[in-house]
Amino acid sequence: MSNSNAVANGVAGAGGGIIAQIITYPLQTVNTRQQTERRAKRVSAPGATSPTPTASALVQILQVIKNEGWGGLYSGLKPSLFGTAASQGIYYYFYQVFKNKAESIANSRKNKGRGDGSVGMFSWLVVAALAGSLNVLFTNPIWVLVTRMQTHTQAERKIREERKESLLRELANSDQSSTTLTLLHDKMAELDSLKPTPYGTMHAAQEVYSEAGIRGFWKGIIPTLIMVCNPSIQFMIYETSLNRLKARGAASSKQGSNTTATALETFLLGAVAKLGATVSTYPLLVVKSRLQAKQEIGGSSSLRYSGTIDAIIKMIRYEGLSSFYKGMSTKIVQSVFAASLLFMIKEELVKAYVLMSYKSRVFLSSLRKIK
Repeated sequence: MSNSNAVANGVAGAGGGIIAQIITYPLQTVNTRQQTERRAKRVSAPGATSPTPTASALVQILQVIKNEGWGGLYSGLKPSLFGTAASQGIYYYFYQVFKNKAESIANSRKNKGRGDGSVGMFSWLVVAALAGSLNVLFTNPIWVLVTRMQTHTQAERKIREERKESLLRELANSDQSSTTLTLLHDKMAELDSLKPTPYGTMHAAQEVYSEAGIRGFWKGIIPTLIMVCNPSIQFMIYETSLNRLKARGAASSKQGSNTTATALETFLLGAVAKLGATVSTYPLLVVKSRLQAKQEIGGSSSLRYSGTIDAIIKMIRYEGLSSFYKGMSTKIVQSVFAASLLFMIKEELVKAYVLMSYKSRVFLSSLRKIK
């Protein structure tokens, strides 16, 4: 496939990603908030702990609509759409470039009498990993801003809760005079009346830069780079399952040549592969989201993180292993649905491009004949 088709795959991937992102964005917003919600384990009995349950995705969606309006479900949508377009475009472009190179190397080896000209499983995994790594390095700053915007109201709520606790302590330690009580009650009422402040992309960028400088835009880069293995795991599960399915079909067929999977079987295999990849890499996604979010969400220092290792240690120590899987059910629904939409739309856009390209060549050829 030529570089022009690599561009077509990049553009189609970007277009499909944008549409899938718009449709599934409310679930993504809720999922990010679930991932970044931090609550230390509560002791319910000697030697036992019980974490505070996380509200379901539907309940959280309704709460966001009630408290923030529909706009709350689409916080950070603009940079997210840009990030999705850039991410899908970069990934599919470089995937096609590296794929072309891998196929060229395989054919060269075949011409030299080594191999059958096919690209091996390991080579496909390397191609996906290289494309994914470049995508992460280029687009991580965008996703830092998106995470900040999605969790902004969450951070503000945590800050208000801390201020309320401070006022309650001040009230308990005050002289209990009518003037002091009135002043403290007025401050409490003022906090209750506060609404989320406007928080745009530039505000988020300035905040990240003021906290950590340029390096702040690459927060969470380590778990994100490790997560590049997600599509590799997905591909490995899919290809292995598909080959087994074809072999079973060939064995059960009377002719022994029925090796074609149906559309439904292919769809189900794709869903299972995505599910397996999501479950195996989800803890890294939670760590990444927590590093990129505003650390005030954590409240106490025990729930604030300075880096990847610090986050992992504190999550295990203060929240337990279950914290690595917060909001996973929401993510499974969102990612599988988004992936299905993305692949379907991308393939249709590529077909449209190929058809238009063919028609334009025929048209130009007919013009040359007329001349």
